[in-house]
Amino acid sequence: LTAVDVGIQHIFSTQHAFAAVTTAGSVMCWGLAESGGDISDVKEHLGSGVQTLASTDQAFAALKEDGSVVTWGNPDSGGNSAEVWEQLRGDVRQLFSNDSSFAALKKNGSLVTWGNPECGGDSSRVREDLAGSIRHVCSNDSAACAALKEDGSVITWGHALCGGDSSAVREKLQNGVLHIFSN
Repeated sequence: LTAVDVGIQHIFSTQHAFAAVTTAGSVMCWGLAESGGDISDVKEHLGSGVQTLASTDQAFAALKEDGSVVTWGNPDSGGNSAEVWEQLRGDVRQLFSNDSSFAALKKNGSLVTWGNPECGGDSSRVREDLAGSIRHVCSNDSAACAALKEDGSVITWGHALCGGDSSAVREKLQNGVLHIFSN
């Protein structure tokens, strides 16, 4: 079978696994089970309605048409979203990821994070700042995230040495920022 025969729309990867979203909105995976290559625990949620995926180095997250999110793979890299499950049941607009954490932008402009706490999965330090008006999120491959708010301010979290601590330039990030980028 070819990708055309199956109707593959997009292919995503972790370090050791692949996941494909079909034109019918289902997901198929292969590769190392611990890195997201096995969907047996969540298969019933991935049979239809999947819009897109995001991946860390060892986990996947699926955004469904109803705005819910399904995760699988290594729990330490975001494969287990049980702590934020209630917030991921609907109204998610977009997914972002770095090597070991995910962020979900909700329709109300708030952001939900999970995964490795040191690498962006724990945003409790800036929770109030992420409660609304988020326009865009960037994450670097390492361990930090940045969110651009509607008012032009930037909020950062994650590993301090990798960009999660922007206190040295805090005054310059309070307003007037138009775009944020990461490498």
